[in-house]
Amino acid sequence: MLRNTFTALCLALLPASAHLPPPGITPAAVDEFVAQYREATGLPGAAVAITKGTEVVHAAGYGRTAAGDPVTADTVMAVASVSKSMTSLAVMRLVEQGKVELDRPVRGYLPEFTMADPRAATITVRQLLNQTSGMADSTFREKSLPQPRTLEGAVARLRTAKLASEPGTAFSYHNTNYQVAARLVEVVSGRPFAAHLRSQVFAPLGMRHSTTVDTDRDLPGSARGHLYVLGQAVALPEPTGFGNGSGGVLSTANDMARWLIAQQDGSLSPASLKEMRTPSQQDDTYALGWSIGRTERGTPVIEHGGDLFTSTAYQLLMPESGYGVAVMANTGMAFADADALMDGIVDLIEGGRPEIPSLPPTLVTDLVFVLLTLATVGLAVRGVARSRRWSARRTGWQRWRLLPYLAPVALCAAVTPIFRVLARGSDIMWVQVAYLYPTFMMWLVAAAIACTAVVAARLFNAVRLRRR
Repeated sequence: MLRNTFTALCLALLPASAHLPPPGITPAAVDEFVAQYREATGLPGAAVAITKGTEVVHAAGYGRTAAGDPVTADTVMAVASVSKSMTSLAVMRLVEQGKVELDRPVRGYLPEFTMADPRAATITVRQLLNQTSGMADSTFREKSLPQPRTLEGAVARLRTAKLASEPGTAFSYHNTNYQVAARLVEVVSGRPFAAHLRSQVFAPLGMRHSTTVDTDRDLPGSARGHLYVLGQAVALPEPTGFGNGSGGVLSTANDMARWLIAQQDGSLSPASLKEMRTPSQQDDTYALGWSIGRTERGTPVIEHGGDLFTSTAYQLLMPESGYGVAVMANTGMAFADADALMDGIVDLIEGGRPEIPSLPPTLVTDLVFVLLTLATVGLAVRGVARSRRWSARRTGWQRWRLLPYLAPVALCAAVTPIFRVLARGSDIMWVQVAYLYPTFMMWLVAAAIACTAVVAARLFNAVRLRRR
């Protein structure tokens, strides 16, 4: 996922400076860990659910929402791509009812699913869910294209898209796979995806406060999040995006506890669970909406993370011990607070001592770029003030020395394609880059404006001197 591309530097700047008291997965130990983590990082709000077998060990909220309300165990928050495991279960309910077969082509159930690539006709339902359909960000820029408002629109915009690989031959994490799967659920079930999720997934499991939404505009105040700037969490709206099916579920700590218990208490079909936890031959770590992995101590886990630009979430099952953990944090993917909280809770479960960062995330890099911005503005003021003198000393070809000043402008314009290369083809919009690296982009935009001002001032004075 995108998170792996841009968090390494931030995490490297967070040295451990504090340890918790003796380990133990008690509510008090979890509360203390989260409190210390929030104090160290400035994390505004989080919700945590921990289960063991059929019992709730702890479900709680911490801090405040972006709207300023207390976060409780019943506060609705975004779970982002954790939604994929729920979409997968929604499909499996139709499989259990004999209405869908995983290895039949999608088009047999969803005739409107067409692409500008004849190979798309062979994409199966299973290939959507295990992300081996051949669709990928490299050939279909799902984030930077105009965003749909419905699942029908999400499928319709694929008509001009091509595949990156032969279906069933390569893994590529691509949100559109799950949007197509959700639309398939709508068409086969004959009702909106949200209604199917409610009746077939949420209601049977007792998840009374959970639902799914289409776009960023549908997020309630409690599900909106923050960016860190200079160590302070700043509440900002989520950038424009469509997420139903792939990342639109809203839930609570109490509901996520019920979800985790259902994975182990026999509420779900053993056949469906086996399918959902069996990875593909193309990628032995990704199954149907779940990832297969291990903790740092080697404990097998079944998990899935979720990232929005202003909030994150994570869920994890430990089949050997029966533990389940879900975390939601109202800060964005650049900071991975949900991941860090999950790691700490897993440490507690495994008898470890979670480490607490000594600095807020990105504080050092933010300070560097703020200082660079101030220096850039100062140099620009100086350059404009001295532009007449510069123009008087340089004539003709010497004015070509102004060309390097346009480099920040070019970089500002090219930042998204550069990001795509660094992120191995992952798509992104310009404003989303700004959400990932706010102070860097502040400096870059300031540098572009500053350099343009210096060039304009020098050329203006050059023209004036030439007319004399």
